[in-house]
Amino acid sequence: MDAFTTGLLQRIKATESDLTQARESGDHFLADVEEAELDDLRRLAAEHGVELNAA
Repeated sequence: MDAFTTGLLQRIKATESDLTQARESGDHFLADVEEAELDDLRRLAAEHGVELNAA
């Protein structure tokens, strides 16, 4: 796995964790921000052929 793929998968995992924490704490604004970030990261992964199942 190259550095780009590794870094992208790490960012996705971290963002998923941050999203979970935002939801659990009831911070709706932060949850919206994290959801948008996660959408962007997933789009970037798809554009570059990165399999998310590998995460």
